[in-house]
Amino acid sequence: MPTPEPVAPFHSVHYVLRVLETVFRYGNGVTDTQIARESGLPPAHLTGLLALLRREGYLERLADGAYVAGDSLALLGSDEARGRSLEAKLQRALVQLRDSLGAAVYISRYIDGEIRVTQVAAGPGTPAVTEWVAFSAAAHASAVGKCLLTQLDRDGRRDHLSRHKVARLTSRTITSERVLLSRLDSQPPTVPVLDLQEYAVGTVCAAVPLTAGSTVGALALSLPVERAHRLRAAAATLNREAAPLALTLTMESGLRGSPAAWS
Repeated sequence: MPTPEPVAPFHSVHYVLRVLETVFRYGNGVTDTQIARESGLPPAHLTGLLALLRREGYLERLADGAYVAGDSLALLGSDEARGRSLEAKLQRALVQLRDSLGAAVYISRYIDGEIRVTQVAAGPGTPAVTEWVAFSAAAHASAVGKCLLTQLDRDGRRDHLSRHKVARLTSRTITSERVLLSRLDSQPPTVPVLDLQEYAVGTVCAAVPLTAGSTVGALALSLPVERAHRLRAAAATLNREAAPLALTLTMESGLRGSPAAWS
């Protein structure tokens, strides 16, 4: 069974903003050595982060090796334009991930104390889960919900469960709050959360955190139960592919408080 890779350490919004702020201070380009010196990032983290920022179009590397702002940042002017651009970028990434995994994929966030599925990429051969019980009321049973709850502190989890009881949805659903909290406590942060027909009979799911500053988010996939043998391998791939999506969420949340020179 494949071992899911840990969530990359450069998901932090602070790391991304440090690098971009350094690049913006040098309009004609800045070397990776200077970025490392001014941002304070460890070289091992910086190498991976620069590669990811280039791949996603936020930075470009000139012929002499210096880094400058990329085309993706040029699209992030007004708040409205930024929101449209980043949402479209997320959706394109979800569609590509759907096609590579052969599974429906989802982005979900914990907003104002509730679970919200904000974007979905599904298709005829990769059907989305039928929301027969509102996802907002089924955190205890869904991979997305459990993944989001693992990112809250214990008080936050108890508060959520006080408003949304652990009702039985299938024969596999956890209906003990004590057992659920224990499992959430023991869930390794770098291992995908699974739902093996706990939310809906006939469907299996996996979810991984999307860490972007203070944003509590999750990237998830679902498969019909007849394809359950593919779940763990697909979940491991989902974990690896979370980095670009986390970066886009980082840009969405972090640029709101960025320097005026960014717009």
